[in-house]
Amino acid sequence: MLYTRLTKMAMKLCFEAHREQTDKNGLPYVFHPFHLAEQMDDEASVVTALLHDVAEDSPWTLEQIAAMGFPPEVMQALRLLTHDDDSDYFSYVRRIRANPLARKVKLADLRHNSDLTRLDTVDAEAVSRVEKYTAAIRILQDD
Repeated sequence: MLYTRLTKMAMKLCFEAHREQTDKNGLPYVFHPFHLAEQMDDEASVVTALLHDVAEDSPWTLEQIAAMGFPPEVMQALRLLTHDDDSDYFSYVRRIRANPLARKVKLADLRHNSDLTRLDTVDAEAVSRVEKYTAAIRILQDD
């Protein structure tokens, strides 16, 4: 993990936003963004990985996050990564593809979310989700 003023601020916000949340197996959800952040290699990608689900899965808004002083590059990626349930999933993925920072974080996100070893029980829903994520990975990797 890269420790800077911004990454530490993002770590604290990530932990606060996901404090009471758990994943599909009951593990603390915050492990997921921290896992992604560990794979990143620069400040902007670490911050984006830590915050990628905050506006989507907590009461925090993108405006509140921006007001904390995160750089425009990070905020642009977070806007792209925050999926609006009203928009088509694959259209959302295609929009991410154009932004290198959002693309980098989303690929790590999809790979982690596709890891079936994280689940105690692999059912048809989990397999279907992995198929969807595999298609999304192909879109993001298609050059």
